[in-house]
Amino acid sequence: MARKTLTITLYMSEIVYAIMNKTHLTGRSRETGNNHEEVANMKANEDDENMNQILQSIGTAFSKLKTKLSEYLEDTGTTANNIQIESDTNLTLALSMPTNYNEATRDTLSRGAHDYLVHSAISEWFTITNKNDAADYVALATSDIETIREAINKRTRPVRKAPTTGGDSTTGGDSTTGGDSTTEEQN
Repeated sequence: MARKTLTITLYMSEIVYAIMNKTHLTGRSRETGNNHEEVANMKANEDDENMNQILQSIGTAFSKLKTKLSEYLEDTGTTANNIQIESDTNLTLALSMPTNYNEATRDTLSRGAHDYLVHSAISEWFTITNKNDAADYVALATSDIETIREAINKRTRPVRKAPTTGGDSTTGGDSTTGGDSTTEEQN
């Protein structure tokens, strides 16, 4: 059966920036004037211990995303490892889609995958640094999966192709006229 490949590239720099930006904004919005240390801990940054946790969370989320998309993934590898992803490694999904997949949703898939990784990583980050907001990001990640499922299941409407004529008896054509059974109107 004919299929088409959809390749989604998720840029690690964009994912990490989104995580840092959202945790920064969340931390800033939670400032009360008396919780400086808690707010500072909420804000993810590029310090080694922070980046290590962020990359682990992104790796975990990417593995879960691949499980959710496994029916469509083109991956013939026979080995795996638990090496942490690096901050300069982009993540790629090669999806084998049916020929009637609606390509208009490819940006929705890409954005949904990005958002899922970001929200999942933030939920893990906040489980450590700000438990009150962690559940909100779990809910966002769950919503992202629903968006991905909806987009991946969109199909194009079938288009009727005009029948070909060629004199073959199965098409109803007239073999003496080359298969064209229409006549010109004479005046």
